[in-house]
Amino acid sequence: MKSIHLIAPSGASLDNKSPLAGINWLEGQGIAVENIDCVNRVYERFAGSDDARLSELNHLSKLDPRALVMAMRGGYGLHRLLPGIEWSAIAKAIQNGLQVCGHSDFTVFQLGLLAKTGAMTLAGPMLNYDFGRLGDDGSPVVPDTFMWQHFQNATESRKLECEVSAPQAFLGKAKTSSLTGLLWGGNLTVVAGLVGTPYLPSNKQTQGGILFLEDVNEHPYRIERMMMQLLDAGILANQGAILLGGFSAYRLYDNDKGYSLERAIEAIRKRLPEETPILTGLPFGHQANKLTLPVGASANLSFNPNGFELKSQW
Repeated sequence: MKSIHLIAPSGASLDNKSPLAGINWLEGQGIAVENIDCVNRVYERFAGSDDARLSELNHLSKLDPRALVMAMRGGYGLHRLLPGIEWSAIAKAIQNGLQVCGHSDFTVFQLGLLAKTGAMTLAGPMLNYDFGRLGDDGSPVVPDTFMWQHFQNATESRKLECEVSAPQAFLGKAKTSSLTGLLWGGNLTVVAGLVGTPYLPSNKQTQGGILFLEDVNEHPYRIERMMMQLLDAGILANQGAILLGGFSAYRLYDNDKGYSLERAIEAIRKRLPEETPILTGLPFGHQANKLTLPVGASANLSFNPNGFELKSQW
């Protein structure tokens, strides 16, 4: 990895120190960081005007195909840009070798690109949190070793290998099995918001797939409601398996009276066909120890009541 080309397609940076800390760390690894001016753009809550952010995205098709593109952060903003994105041109650059990485709000771009062209992107680290995270005292936090290792494996070797050892309570009747399918998904709020639009991959594209989901700052009842939406839209039952990553930074209330994330998953489990397993503990989401997942690649999944293994080569 010789260089990273930054883009800021969603929210403006919440502080000035995080992007600079991330850039400094990456440069300390001998990586050239390009297009750094994007981290300073601010228009309302966005990292620049709609026109500026759209132009930056469409410029991806003109980059050296050996480039690695990374989003600065998530937030919100990509939904505004969808009609103007030059999907085919960007997909051609990716087919020629361009790699594009991000998560959170970036799920909008990843699933739109997959729906429109079938092109693959990387759901993985972004500049601010993963490389420029700050401690309580405002000093930079060293990037997570697990994240960095898997990011390098994905970008340099184009390989994913992950083994999770954790009890699996929501397998349904599928107690032990292995399957191969399209790996796709991302932020649950974003995925649910794309239902009924041309920017969500079709049931035909994702039939028998491996759907991964994560979210942040969402109470379990909202997670349940969004997953019910995916269930009633026919999306969950269409999958070979559902992988749940991190659902972080929410707060339970006194009136929950024992209701929890586990109860929410149980409610989905009861309505989902019993042969469709739900697996928990995928190290991915708004958390330091995250995988880099190839959105749109074929992946192999094997599982049993004690854990699962996920592999892909693209």
